[in-house]
Amino acid sequence: MFPWLAQGHAFPFLELAKKLAKRSNFHICFCSTPSILNSIKQSDKFSLSIQLIELHLPSLPELPPQYHTTKGFPPHLMPTLEEAFDMASPSFFNILKNPSPDLLIYDLIQPWAPALASSLNIPAVYFLVSSAATSAFMFHGIKKNSSGKYIDYLSDLIKKKVVPVDPLVQDPVEEDDHEKGVMEIIQWLDKKERSSTVFVSFGSLIIVATIVCSQMIPGLAHLIDCTTTGLIIRDLTSVVVTDRDLTGVVVADRDLGASITSAEKANSDFQEEMEDIALGLELSGVNFIWVVRFPCGAKSKVDEELPKSFLERTKERAMVIEGWAPQMKILGHPSIGGFGSHCGWSSVMESMKLGVPIIGMPMHLDQPLNARLVEDVGIGLEVRRNKCGRIQREEMARVIKEVVMEKDGGKMKRKTREMGEAIKEKGEEEIEWVADELIHLCG
Repeated sequence: MFPWLAQGHAFPFLELAKKLAKRSNFHICFCSTPSILNSIKQSDKFSLSIQLIELHLPSLPELPPQYHTTKGFPPHLMPTLEEAFDMASPSFFNILKNPSPDLLIYDLIQPWAPALASSLNIPAVYFLVSSAATSAFMFHGIKKNSSGKYIDYLSDLIKKKVVPVDPLVQDPVEEDDHEKGVMEIIQWLDKKERSSTVFVSFGSLIIVATIVCSQMIPGLAHLIDCTTTGLIIRDLTSVVVTDRDLTGVVVADRDLGASITSAEKANSDFQEEMEDIALGLELSGVNFIWVVRFPCGAKSKVDEELPKSFLERTKERAMVIEGWAPQMKILGHPSIGGFGSHCGWSSVMESMKLGVPIIGMPMHLDQPLNARLVEDVGIGLEVRRNKCGRIQREEMARVIKEVVMEKDGGKMKRKTREMGEAIKEKGEEEIEWVADELIHLCG
């Protein structure tokens, strides 16, 4: 297994590895940089059938080893990281030769990986940690005659077999309760009323684009079976696995504008977004836990970036955390009534699995599409940005109150729980199907 250097990619790969490793047929070699593998070792315990293999990127002056992951990564260095990743292809080729696997499962960013595998007669599997929704939208734009479930439509369009895949969401780790800071969070939540608190977290928050997404994709839900993921069987040398969103593709039409900005402009956007979110949370009047992340090496401090006296004004109903928080454990707490999210697909799946409705605040890539899907299927609401791409504090407060406090919020909670239960029921059956297909490819 060979994911891209982002936790939002590595952890779905790891979850798939863990599910496959439970079956006696599989031994998994999980290849990534030491930065990614160290985060995996710290966050998870897994089968001895999963072997971690280090891939060392070439040494570049502006890219020290701690930047061999996108976690806390300075956005202006992304082209350099991609260049270094490509330059590591000879090292990866040597890894492929020994232990000479029966199958390669690779990611979106490294198209050279299946070519190297093919030269060694190793079948390749293309795993997209992404949504059927995004793929359906793109393919529907090419061939506008879809009906029924997306997975059937996609199979018909590309004339390939498609096998559904279980949602690859990490389970909460019980031992985390004893880690520094986790107990404090849980004790704080224990004092709150049931479904009274919003958890706000945007993953690795990097503001590099100005996005306007009003009226982006109305009426999307009828096109998509949003609980469907797929394994697309091509031929001996290539297989595609899709898992609900196509991270890395910018969906764009006349209502979605994205412009990459300079690092200085990105920092300005980040400060504006912080202020808008802070004041929106304050105006809502609800309890909240807000996880704030800064890029690696940034000298920012939470109290300096937030509006003056914000922490003092909200101290009775707020907890602001810098850096890391146990997301799955927080989402699973009974006091949580909503999840303020950028709508990356892993976060949507986690929220759905735990029955927590979503307050969508998408930023870029597939996120606006995912947020509109969340709203269309009734498991959350999107906070609409203005024409300049900024979050409006009044709109944010309105959406939070509607999700957490109003009658419609109760309907969303029920719908989210129902969809989560339906996905769980399908899960093991789908993984068995995937495992059988992979074994078949290995001959």
